Amino acid sequence: MLFPKTTIKVLDLLDYHICLYRYSGHYPAADQFLEVMEKILLHKQVVFATPVYWYAMSGLMKIFFDRLTDIVTVQISLGSQLAGKKTFLLAVGSDEELSPGFEKPFELTSDYFGMTYTASYYCPSNAIHVQSGSREDFLKAFNSKLYYI
Repeated sequence: MLFPKTTIKVLDLLDYHICLYRYSGHYPAADQFLEVMEKILLHKQVVFATPVYWYAMSGLMKIFFDRLTDIVTVQISLGSQLAGKKTFLLAVGSDEELSPGFEKPFELTSDYFGMTYTASYYCPSNAIHVQSGSREDFLKAFNSKLYYI
């Protein structure tokens, strides 16, 4: 197991409406970025999980990372609360190995916020075989095939 004896809270960005970054800092009431950030702040460890699309993080993860600008410009108190957390990267993609440089945005963003980028784990998608479409079954299969980078 990647995190044995640890209670894991999954925040799937697909379950939240996160608007594209706006220079004005004004967002519709339906935007849930701050809600996601408040949930993240409740934990000591943050695991960024993303598929690899064209040698980069998913578009939704990129939108989330772009919105981190808000917590250094508008919601500064939230950004400072990230300091001291540990971060990890989980990635799955079609290549046998994670492409060079893929980790950099995660490493540098962690460093910027005073978090400790701890490790990345990658799994080629052809190594994961899941019968059902459930998130739990996928995570179990993914966890059994991970390797440390």
